[in-house]
Amino acid sequence: MSQAVSAYRSVSASGEFKEMERLRLRARLDEANALSNARREEREKWQGVVAEKDATLAEHAATLAEVNAALAEKDAVIERLMAQIRRG
Repeated sequence: MSQAVSAYRSVSASGEFKEMERLRLRARLDEANALSNARREEREKWQGVVAEKDATLAEHAATLAEVNAALAEKDAVIERLMAQIRRG
């Protein structure tokens, strides 16, 4: 067992082993950064889609408000005409 531990220590102390470990760590960090960037880009994409939909809904809401106002005016005209008809 001590020979195995000694062999491991000798291998892990070598410059080649340390460089391989550094490269492995760098690869993990690069992968994590790439994943994080992809998630951020996807989130930004969907936020843009949601913003466009929100703008469209706001336009439709404004149109509906205009239609409702026009209908209210017409209802008022109808009420006045009905009142005139009732008075004879």
